[in-house]
Amino acid sequence: MVDTRIPDSSGMTAAEEAAWVRLIAVTELLPGALDAQLLRDARLTHFEYRVLMVLADSDNHTSRMTRLASQTNATLPRLSHVARRLEERGLIERFPCPEDRRATNARLTDAGLALFAEAGPGHAENVRALVTDALSPEQLEQLYAIGGTLLERLDPEGRMSATACRPALGSEAADAASADTTSASASASSASA
Repeated sequence: MVDTRIPDSSGMTAAEEAAWVRLIAVTELLPGALDAQLLRDARLTHFEYRVLMVLADSDNHTSRMTRLASQTNATLPRLSHVARRLEERGLIERFPCPEDRRATNARLTDAGLALFAEAGPGHAENVRALVTDALSPEQLEQLYAIGGTLLERLDPEGRMSATACRPALGSEAADAASADTTSASASASSASA
């Protein structure tokens, strides 16, 4: 068997390094592309959109800040900074948690829900243009499986809402996965109507 390790390198095989470099390129380029569209269309970063999405999917559009930080993979200081900006725009409101006065809750306002619903279709179109339309149904299933495998290692406690996704995609579930991109938008849209 031939050793395919690259001499004087990272110790990875050529295949490992090639896959790793591509993954890094995607993780570096995709956030900027998502931000650009959302900033242009809704004056939101992708992270701010994600905060609104988690709140839109929460009971009464409300979540404790600690839970929101966990589900968006943010530190509390980062989330507090973003929440302040969203609050200044009237998109969310923060208030003491009634069950635990030491904790703070965040609630999506009607204006925040409306902006989230308005931004959803453009965001979904961008996700399709950048990612899902470039993949065959089989590749989409593979991406889902690969993402799940990596999330099991990176988020074994299942803190992020993405980790709690359905266990596997079947052929009919691949179509449903693309619909998931806009499901929160649709529910937000119907809630605000």
